[in-house]
Amino acid sequence: MTFDLLIEGITLIPRAFAAPIEKAALGIKDARFTFVGPASELPPDATATRHLKLNGHLVIPGMVNVHTHTILSMVRGVAEDMGFAPAYTPGVPQGHMVREDEAVALARLGALEAMLAGSTLINDTYVHTDITLPAMADLGLRVFSCNRIHDADFSGIASGRWVHHQEIGERTLNQALGIAQRFHGKPDARTGVQLAAHAPDTCSTPFLREVAETARRTGLSVQTHLSQSKVEVARIRERDGCSPPELLEEVGLLNERLVAAHCIHLSESDIARIGAAGVFVAHIPKGNATGGTIAPTRKLVQAGARLTLATDNMHADMIEILRWGLCMGRVQTGRVEDDWQPEHMLHAATEGGAAAMGMADQIGQIAVGFRADCVAVDLRRPHLVPHNDPLGTLVHTGMGRDVSHVVVEGEIVVEDFRPTRCDPEEVIRAGAAASAALWERARASL
Repeated sequence: MTFDLLIEGITLIPRAFAAPIEKAALGIKDARFTFVGPASELPPDATATRHLKLNGHLVIPGMVNVHTHTILSMVRGVAEDMGFAPAYTPGVPQGHMVREDEAVALARLGALEAMLAGSTLINDTYVHTDITLPAMADLGLRVFSCNRIHDADFSGIASGRWVHHQEIGERTLNQALGIAQRFHGKPDARTGVQLAAHAPDTCSTPFLREVAETARRTGLSVQTHLSQSKVEVARIRERDGCSPPELLEEVGLLNERLVAAHCIHLSESDIARIGAAGVFVAHIPKGNATGGTIAPTRKLVQAGARLTLATDNMHADMIEILRWGLCMGRVQTGRVEDDWQPEHMLHAATEGGAAAMGMADQIGQIAVGFRADCVAVDLRRPHLVPHNDPLGTLVHTGMGRDVSHVVVEGEIVVEDFRPTRCDPEEVIRAGAAASAALWERARASL
C-alpha cells in the first residue's frame, strides 16, 4: 500500500466523542483518508511519498469556523472596547471605504491567522468577496464566502435611519449568485458559498422572502446575523410587530439550512422556535462576552438547535473558542455537567461545523473515505504537559499558536508552524499597510 502522505507517532482523536488512539497513524491517498488507526495495524508493505513522524503531537479533525469577517482585523484591539457596531461609527474604517487591494490584503491576513490556528474551513462575509475569496483560498484552506446581501442603505443606519432600496437588494443578491456560480460546488470543495443575508433589520421583509425563494431555487444554504443586538430586536418589533426569529419563520428562512450567528437577545418562545426548526447556531462566545453578552446556548441546544462555533472578527483562534464556548455554557447553569464537556465543544467545531456547511459526509472527522483535513497540535509545550486527557488539556490550556501542522484536502498547508503556500511576513506587511491606510482615511473623514 502506497500513501501520498503518512503521519505516524501521534495521539489521534478521530472525532469528537471517540477515545484517543495512542501511537496512531494516518494514511492519505488522493486527498482522502485511506488508513486511520494504530500504527501497529499498518500493512507491512506500507510506503509513502511523504512521511511525517509527529511524536508528541495530538491530531484532531480540521476545525470549521462557520462565521468570520476576515477583513475586520483592521479594527482589531479597538472595536472590542467600543460597544455594538463600531464599524458604523464615524472615524472608524467601514466596509464601503475598503479598496479592492486593501480587501485582499486584509482578507489574506485574517485567513492566514485562522489557518495557522487550526481552521481548515472558514465561512467569511464582507466586501469585495469576488476577489477576496480566491485570494484567501490560495493560502490552502477551504473558504466559503459571500458578499453582504441587504437592501438597506448602510450609510443611514449609524444615525438610526433604515431606508431600503430595491436596486440595492437586486445588486447584492445578483452579486452573490455570480460568486456562487464561480466558486460553489467544485470537485475539490475548496471553495463555496452560503447566501449571506446580512440581518433582519438590514433586509426588508419582501427582500427576505426573495432570499428564501432564491435559496430554495438554487439549493444554497443561508447565513445571517440573528438577534445580535437590542437595536435589531427593537427595529423588527417596530417594523414587523414580531421578533427576528418570528420574522424569519414567517418569510421561510428559519429552517434546518440556516446558519444564524449570535442568537443573543431571545425570548423563551424564540428559543423554542429556533430549536424546533433545527437551526445551526453560530455561537461566538468570546466576541459576545467581550461586548458583555452571552447567547443562551444551553437552552438553545436543549430546544433542538445545533451548536457550531465561530470567531466572528478581530481574532481567529478556534482553540480559544473551544474554551470560551465551554465556559460560557457553564456560567449559564452555574455548574459542570456531563452534557457540556470538551468533547461537545470539539463536536461543535468539527462535525457540527461540517454539517452547517453541508459537508457532514465529507469533513469534520478523520475517517476512511473522508476528505483529508486535520490539525496537529504540539503537546510538548510547558502549558500542555502533562496531558493525562489530551482533549481536556487542549480545550482548557491550548492555544491556536500550538498548531504545528495543518492538512487540507491531503495537502500540508502549514508545516512546523509556517504556511507552505505563502510568505507570512509579506502577508502580515500587506495587511498592516492596508489597515493603516484605512484608519488614516477614516480619521480624515471626520
